[in-house]
Amino acid sequence: MSRKTIRTKVHNTKWVDYKKVAESFFGGADVAREYEYWNAAGVLIVHSAIAYADSISIKFRGEKSQGEDHNQTVILLKEILAVSDENKKAYIHLEKILAHKTTVSYSGDVYEANDIDLLWKHLERLKNWAEDLLGR
Repeated sequence: MSRKTIRTKVHNTKWVDYKKVAESFFGGADVAREYEYWNAAGVLIVHSAIAYADSISIKFRGEKSQGEDHNQTVILLKEILAVSDENKKAYIHLEKILAHKTTVSYSGDVYEANDIDLLWKHLERLKNWAEDLLGR
């Protein structure tokens, strides 16, 4: 059984706030990496990616995905944005990051530097793509 898609209307000017939140999580993840707080960095990476995706969907559609299934965020972006190679690559980066949400946050698994290095690369690429769409 698939989870129900839940979307929330958000005034499209709020995209700026979501982008600021994404940037804040990004900065926090960078500091956590510096201090080798790997799981903290992972959680912040995941939340930064979600906030960037929400910022895009709010700017271009005035809504965001809500609920437990964060993969619905990817589905919403695919509905909103044109089909392109750049967008497809970004969706893959987002999906790879989202795949870690439960594990890094709730499983008790201990993340190491190499785990976070991989997630960080995905986030940096996602961030660059998002900033191209949103403006730097």
